[in-house]
Amino acid sequence: MCCVYMCEHMAQLLSRSRRMVMLQPFSAPAPSGRAGPHFRPRADLPPLSEKSDLAAVPAGRRPQVFGNAAPHQGRHAAILEEWMPLVERLSLPTDEVSRAAHRAVANGTAFVEELLASGRVDEGRLFEAVAHELGLPFLSHIDPERLQVAERHRLAALASRDALPIALLERPDGTIVHVLAHLDVGIASMRERLARMPELAGRLCIAPPGMLRAAIIKLTRRRLLFDAQYDLFLRQPDFSANIVANAWQGACIGAFLVAFPLCLILAGAQTIFALHLVATIAFFACIALRLLALSSAGPLRLRPLPAVNPKDLPVYSVLVALYREREVIPQLLVALGKLQWPHAKLEIKLVCEEDDHETLAALRAHHLRPFVEIVEVPAGGPRTKPKALAYALPLCSGELVTLYDAEDRPHPMQLMEAWYRFSREGEDLACLQAPLVVTNGSASPFSRLFAFEYAGLFRGLLPWLAGNNLLLPLGGTSNHFRRSALADAGGWDAYNVTEDADLGLRFKRLGYRTGVLTHPTFEDGPEDLQTWLPQRVRWFKGWVQTWLVHMRSPRALWRDLGPASFLVMQVLFLGMLVSALIHPLFLVTIAYVMAKLVWTGSAQTLEMLMLMLGFANILFGYGAFIAIGAMTLSMKEKGRLLGTGLLTPLHWVLLSVAAWLALWEIYRRPHHWNKTHHRRSRSMREPAADGVSQAPAKAFR
Repeated sequence: MCCVYMCEHMAQLLSRSRRMVMLQPFSAPAPSGRAGPHFRPRADLPPLSEKSDLAAVPAGRRPQVFGNAAPHQGRHAAILEEWMPLVERLSLPTDEVSRAAHRAVANGTAFVEELLASGRVDEGRLFEAVAHELGLPFLSHIDPERLQVAERHRLAALASRDALPIALLERPDGTIVHVLAHLDVGIASMRERLARMPELAGRLCIAPPGMLRAAIIKLTRRRLLFDAQYDLFLRQPDFSANIVANAWQGACIGAFLVAFPLCLILAGAQTIFALHLVATIAFFACIALRLLALSSAGPLRLRPLPAVNPKDLPVYSVLVALYREREVIPQLLVALGKLQWPHAKLEIKLVCEEDDHETLAALRAHHLRPFVEIVEVPAGGPRTKPKALAYALPLCSGELVTLYDAEDRPHPMQLMEAWYRFSREGEDLACLQAPLVVTNGSASPFSRLFAFEYAGLFRGLLPWLAGNNLLLPLGGTSNHFRRSALADAGGWDAYNVTEDADLGLRFKRLGYRTGVLTHPTFEDGPEDLQTWLPQRVRWFKGWVQTWLVHMRSPRALWRDLGPASFLVMQVLFLGMLVSALIHPLFLVTIAYVMAKLVWTGSAQTLEMLMLMLGFANILFGYGAFIAIGAMTLSMKEKGRLLGTGLLTPLHWVLLSVAAWLALWEIYRRPHHWNKTHHRRSRSMREPAADGVSQAPAKAFR
């Protein structure tokens, strides 16, 4: 009973401290005439270019986009008065302390959060000084096995910044101590309460929040791993790709594998003609979709962003799944350091496999700031990106969540645009997809094709689908989620190797909307076949997985999606696959019939029909692909990529190879993740500092 009483008492104390630190009213007039500090996009932010590099701007000239209004002087002075003895003990620069207090007032955050986010002081040193100031013991180590915290409370603590103000810890002698490890601790109120109730000092100690969090994660990792592997399958088995095909799908596949060879033997010409008809339907469905999307196709134009009050900004969680990415770590930290968001309201999770020692060593070579956390995923199948993301999601406290790949360089204002859209549209808006811009399009034929294809997809097809409220298959990166919608959809499926497309389909089935952003993410595309082919095989395999999962009950899918999105789903997942699989048949048919005409001067009626179908499919298919790509290119890109259309035949042949390999993989190893190798971008300059480390970034060569 004593422990329960003290926990409740200290929780009330912390709540009172938080109100003093965070909820003080602020009403200094802003330039716009409204109360409070405001954010307004600056004209000196980098243009839409792969060479944009905020970190390379001298420190004195970097855009200051947050806290640019005069702070509430009374609250600012109160913070400095309360914390000055402690910061003097730490020998912190007075100007940096003043700026942290200013940001705490401007952003509606705790002073300790801002001080830690600045990178000027280590969390351990700061909380040791807090303990000394309050006359309380300081814990430099926490044994996870001695924590007396129920599992549900541990999970709640990991998903929120305020869920565990007090933790109970068993000492080696069997006594219980109350561990205070909270960013919102108030020195003055704590000192006053301890003076009035000195008995609290015997049962209370101070620990760094990061250390307590690490202990809770270690104690909970088995549960986190189990949930990442099986939670979706156990809760919503019809949405999981853990089982590749259900009974009736397996029966249909088996029947086709028996019937097709028999048809070839008994009626070969008619069977091949029927294949041409099926392929023609698939081809022309894809052609029609691309032609419809021409109405929305065009070069990227950044959406202007109005002024906002930084107090209104929520916590934003950024997930980056990393596996064997040692080479690009410095580039990644630079890119993340450019994101324009208050650091005290930003949390970055770098998600690595626990046995990926090279990547972990590369990350630990940087003294990362407290808002950057390395998440180590325990070994366990399937070893996929969605499983890693599913493991990390319960560790996020953000109202909004986004994910990036290791090679990504998001536009600095991308988070701001996403929040602006989420804040002004309904709760049914679940996700926003940022456009991906390939910056090494001139490096090789493969990268040129990749850049051309991405231009048509992210500036043409996806905006058209979003504008017409149709099913939108997400890209694998730069997805911005409303956390509540992501949880409602069940999160990522650990067994689906195109988890992005699957999640977009689930959102639509559950009645959510998906939109697109204008501020892009820059990345480099594959430059050789060894990089391009495994990635494309994985994409095709994932589309097969996704189609099989959601077609387990076609009637339910029709009811959930509606007729239009149901047809779009068939075109995007089945039509693209069938087109790629049967494309060589058109080429062989054209070559055979043309050779026969040259050799004999005649051909059968069925052969002539197949020849015309083949020519029509190839000409219109290639033409639609080239048209939507060309319409979305900027003037600068047209000079570099417009001739890429000549490589379209090669592109389609390689797509066919990838599609056939994907069918083999869906049979042999359906959940295997084909890793895409990433290199450092050709367009990135080495910066002076990365923005998320407390020391300059160092290249690893």
